[in-house]
Amino acid sequence: MLRVGNKAACLACRNLVSTNMGVRFRVPLQKLHPLSRAIHHRYSGNTNPQRPPHRTAARYFTSMSRLPMRPPKPPPGSGGRGHQQQRNFWVASLAARLLKLRYILLGSAVGGGYTAKKTYDEWKEMLPDFSEYNWVIPDFVWELSEQIDLDKLAKALPEIEEIAKLLPDFDKIGENFTFLKSLLSSETSGDPPLKATDSSTAAAQEGSDKQYKKSSDKERVDLLQEELLRTQLKYQRMLERLEKENKELRKVVLQKDDKGIHQRKVKKSLIDLYSEVLDILSDYDANYNTQDHLPRVVVVGDQSAGKTSVLEMIAQARIFPRGSGEMMTRSPVKVTLSEGPHHVAMFKDSGREFDLSKEEDLAALRHEIELRMRKSVKAGQTVSCETISLSVKGPGIQRMVLVDLPGVISTVTAGMASDTKETIFSISKAYMQNPNAIILCIQDGSVDAERSIVTDLVSQMDPQGKRTIFVLTKVDLAEKNLASPNRIQQIVEGKLFPMKALGYFAVVTGKGSSGESIDSIKDYEEEFFQNSRLLKDGMLKAHQVTTKNLSLAVSDCFWKMVRESVEQQADVFKASRFNLETEWKNNYPRLRELDRNELFEKAKNEILDEVISLSQVTPQHWEAILQKKLWERVSTHVIENIYLPAAQTMDSGTFNTTVDIKLKQWTDKQLPHKALEVAWETLQEEFARFMAEYKGKDQDDIFDKLKEAVKDESIKRHKWNERAMDSLRVIQHNALEDRSITDKPQWDAAIQFMEETLQSRLKDTESVIRDMVGPGWRQRWLNWMNRTPDQHIRNETKNELERLLKLHDEHTAYLANDEVTTVRKNLEGRGVEVDPVLIKDTWHQLYRRHFLQKALSHCNLCKRGFYYYQRHFVDSELECNDVVLFWRIQRMLVITANTLRQQLTNTEVRRLEKNVKEVLDDFGEDMEKKTHLITGRRVQLAEDLKKVREIQEKLEAFIEALHKEK
Repeated sequence: MLRVGNKAACLACRNLVSTNMGVRFRVPLQKLHPLSRAIHHRYSGNTNPQRPPHRTAARYFTSMSRLPMRPPKPPPGSGGRGHQQQRNFWVASLAARLLKLRYILLGSAVGGGYTAKKTYDEWKEMLPDFSEYNWVIPDFVWELSEQIDLDKLAKALPEIEEIAKLLPDFDKIGENFTFLKSLLSSETSGDPPLKATDSSTAAAQEGSDKQYKKSSDKERVDLLQEELLRTQLKYQRMLERLEKENKELRKVVLQKDDKGIHQRKVKKSLIDLYSEVLDILSDYDANYNTQDHLPRVVVVGDQSAGKTSVLEMIAQARIFPRGSGEMMTRSPVKVTLSEGPHHVAMFKDSGREFDLSKEEDLAALRHEIELRMRKSVKAGQTVSCETISLSVKGPGIQRMVLVDLPGVISTVTAGMASDTKETIFSISKAYMQNPNAIILCIQDGSVDAERSIVTDLVSQMDPQGKRTIFVLTKVDLAEKNLASPNRIQQIVEGKLFPMKALGYFAVVTGKGSSGESIDSIKDYEEEFFQNSRLLKDGMLKAHQVTTKNLSLAVSDCFWKMVRESVEQQADVFKASRFNLETEWKNNYPRLRELDRNELFEKAKNEILDEVISLSQVTPQHWEAILQKKLWERVSTHVIENIYLPAAQTMDSGTFNTTVDIKLKQWTDKQLPHKALEVAWETLQEEFARFMAEYKGKDQDDIFDKLKEAVKDESIKRHKWNERAMDSLRVIQHNALEDRSITDKPQWDAAIQFMEETLQSRLKDTESVIRDMVGPGWRQRWLNWMNRTPDQHIRNETKNELERLLKLHDEHTAYLANDEVTTVRKNLEGRGVEVDPVLIKDTWHQLYRRHFLQKALSHCNLCKRGFYYYQRHFVDSELECNDVVLFWRIQRMLVITANTLRQQLTNTEVRRLEKNVKEVLDDFGEDMEKKTHLITGRRVQLAEDLKKVREIQEKLEAFIEALHKEK
């Protein structure tokens, strides 16, 4: 068929073959050559030209196309032209294919470039945007990088030969591993250590050679273990050296230079945000069963087990006070560890930074921690539950929050409170019962394990050991003292104690000297474990030793626990906030949510406004009050000790002399003191009056207790200026020496003052007499009242003495003895037994009333005596020396009131205002005082709302930062 000369048939066959080989030509069957259609139907097995061909035809032609084909012979007479045409055809076909390959290569290059660019853009979009972190690297770093001499830097780097020396002999290690593998496989299968491959070698391993081989194999295993340890330590030294260089580079990047670098606001680190949440929670008095279940690492252990030393190794500084055998940790200490450019420590409530690289700062920090612990312990107690918050930052420090608790004790010793043991247990349980707290159980390896108390306590709080990490300290002493090192292996494998744990670690925290540095302790720990049988014999694994591995494990466990629980705790506080807000809306819908501090500030402003109001009191008001109160204070002395003794004299000269002497004595000793007491009391009363007036002006009654305490404390602190007493004494003495009444109004004012005073005294005297003699006949009849026997005796005595006064109108102030006897006998004649003392006492009141009545009548006569006084006329009937006395007293009162008013307004009011401000400042700094003075459910609810909102906001900010760090 292939030799058919008909060109159409050949073309038809070729088309059909091409179609079945995969090149699809859309040519209908009816348009093919008749011979082609026949061939198609023949080899497709289809006798019906209208039916479509079967696939067997395609298979047949495909198989035919794979056979080698001979070139057709040229027809006779063609003279080789057919071969020439055939050659030209193949050349053209080859050229076409080459051209086609060029276009394929060009298209592939263009498409591949486009695909590569698209893939690069996709990868670029997947990368995070680091542009907002450019602020971390200061500008001087870029400037410094341009100034670095790369040649010098290259020379400073170690040569490749030096690095190669540090690398182990991998060929030798490979041989040792092969040998170890064969040894282990032989031991597990029960075969001899080295199994020979041929019979001759097996025969040679008999007799004494077997024992020699076993010993040599053991030596090779020991050598292999030692070489592995040396290799591990060698790599560890390289790693430490690189970490040290990394710390120095981080310092250069993170620390801020003062020269030409603009200060940037640095965001708080993730661990700082978390620590702030824990600080707020420690001060929060939880309500609505809201509990603090946020993770922290709780360090517990027996006393002197090495808790503090382990924590110091993690913090890389000797920051805690130390003592030999005595209790040093007296309260929980929360330590927030984070990475920073400088090794510093700082308290939560203090701005001072302690440089931990300087020994004097370390000593000051230890002293401050000890002072804070002793201050937190109340009188009569040994330990305190008050938490001391401390943050430590430094290069390479693992981020976490640890709480160092007081060591658990078994016996209360002398000097301790009787409940010390129970208090320590309750504090430890309070921290460990947090389901998200990581318990770092410290066990002293140098003592018998059976003496441990803390392991039982930890087993009770975490029986499954899902959040406990066991640490065995003082392993160097344990290895030295224990006869069987396998006991240490049992401890770190969790087989000796019933307590379960996530991990077991063995550490060495020094040789027991308090003067050791952290670096020396690290070197000693490394040297010990390098030479210890515990690692050589395989009792401990490499990842179970050193405090560095411990800190890495604790940090990983801490952050894992934080990520698993923090969002759940945020939801709890969100629900608590909703409950508190609902209670506030229902109970205090129209009041602002002011916490205790905000309420104190509001009360402080009100009190200061009230104090300022004192300076707005008018001078007339001050002087009127002072004059009135001063006369009330001294009037009794003036009447009883000056006026009455002088008025009982018979002539004016004696009267004036007596008055002058007594006034001088009074001025020198009593009058200035009385005046200052009156002024001070007046200031207090006015201050209290203004505070009471402000209270009535829609003021909040929640401030009453605070205002009263501020007033009392301010008055208690206020001391009157004593230097003013001397000048006041001189002023009063000069005022009392003046006797010249210049005008009639002053005379009339003195008479009025005298008249009011005498009437008041007469009224008081008559009241005393009525009480002595009992009710009169009218009261007895109208009110059904009777006299007592004593009142009956006094009434009879009064009637007898009144008859005596009527007979002797100018009688003196005292009764003679014969007069007393006469009165007594007269009363006895009427059947009344009376005591002489009672007679004299009754006479005193009666004579006082008689004298005051006469003085008032004389006062009325002196109203017209100013004319005689001004012209110095001597008239016994109009000697008005008593009026002059009262004028002198009245003038002294006016001048004293004016002097005291000036001192009040110019000095004392300002000093009182200053005292009030100091008291308010002191109260503002004393949270316990504010809690005692500002109380009530409204205050507590506002406090809880503020705390819960703050905790929720801090938690949300921390969660957001935590997600970004992921």
